[in-house]
Amino acid sequence: MSSVFSQDELALIRRAYAKQILTLSGIANDPRLEEAFAAVQRERFLGAPPWLMSRGARYEAVASHDPVVIYQDALFALASGQGVNNGSPSLHAHCLHALSLCEGERVAHIGAGTGYYTALMAHLVGANGHVLAVEFDPVLAERARGNLADLSNVTVVQGDGAEWPREDVDAVYVNFAVERPAEAWIERLKQSGRLIFPLGIPRPKPSSRGGTHSLHGAGLCVTRKSTGLAVQWLGHVSFVCAEGRLSQPGEDRQALQAAFERGGMEFVRSLVWRESAPPGRCCFTGSGWALSYDEVPE
Repeated sequence: MSSVFSQDELALIRRAYAKQILTLSGIANDPRLEEAFAAVQRERFLGAPPWLMSRGARYEAVASHDPVVIYQDALFALASGQGVNNGSPSLHAHCLHALSLCEGERVAHIGAGTGYYTALMAHLVGANGHVLAVEFDPVLAERARGNLADLSNVTVVQGDGAEWPREDVDAVYVNFAVERPAEAWIERLKQSGRLIFPLGIPRPKPSSRGGTHSLHGAGLCVTRKSTGLAVQWLGHVSFVCAEGRLSQPGEDRQALQAAFERGGMEFVRSLVWRESAPPGRCCFTGSGWALSYDEVPE
C-alpha cells in the first residue's frame, strides 16, 4: 500500500500518534511504551484496504487507503462478521502500562488477533524476552504468524486460550471477555507475575456488527504476591467474548451479573483462588474463586 508520506514522515507520524495515545490514556511518563507504539507499523496488521472502522453499532469503510489514517484512537475490524477488532490503542496503552513489562520477561498474549499488540509486547520485552501469542481463530492465527514472522522472540499458536500458557510466565495479557479466569492464567504466573483480563458476561444476543460482546465488563490486573493475588481495577471495558471452552455458560453467570449490577467492582483489591472467601467481604463469590475488597497483606 502506498502513502503520500515518505517512510521517514510516517515514522514521525507514528511518534506523534504514540504521544497522543499515551496522553489520552492519562499516562504521564512511560517512554518504553511510547517507543513501542512509535516503532510498530499498525498497517501491517490490518490487512489490505479498504479498512473497516468501528462506528458504534456498525462498521464503515475508510475512504482513504493511505496508512496515515489508521494512526488514531479507533477500532478497525479484523474479522467484521465476528465483531473482532484491532482494539482501541488508548485502552491497550492503559492496560499495557499497568502490565509494566520489563526487558527479558516472558509473556502470554491470549487472543492475539493478527498480532499488533503482540508486536508491541515483543518490543517491550526485547530480544532476550519472549511472547507466546495464542489465537483461537485459524485464519487470524495464520495472519498473525505471517505478520510476526520477522520477530524471533515471538511464537504464534493456534489454539484455545483456556489451555495456555503451559510454562511459567511473568505476565498474561488476555484480549477477550470471560466469566472467570482460566486456571492456566493463574497457575502459570510466576512470583510478581501479572495477569490482565476483561471480566464480563455476554450480551443476550449477538451484536448487530457481528460477534457477541460483553454486557458488563471490568478490566482487572492481578499480581501474584507471596501473600496472595492482589487486584487493581482498570476500568469499565467491553470486549468480544471468548470462543472455545471459555465460551460455555458457567454456573456463576447469574451471580456475576448480580455483582456487576450491584456495583462496587472498582473497590475489589484481591482475588481469592481455591480458598474460602471471607464472609461479607466479597463483591463476588463463585465456584472456587472470589473477588474481595480486602487488600493482600504485605
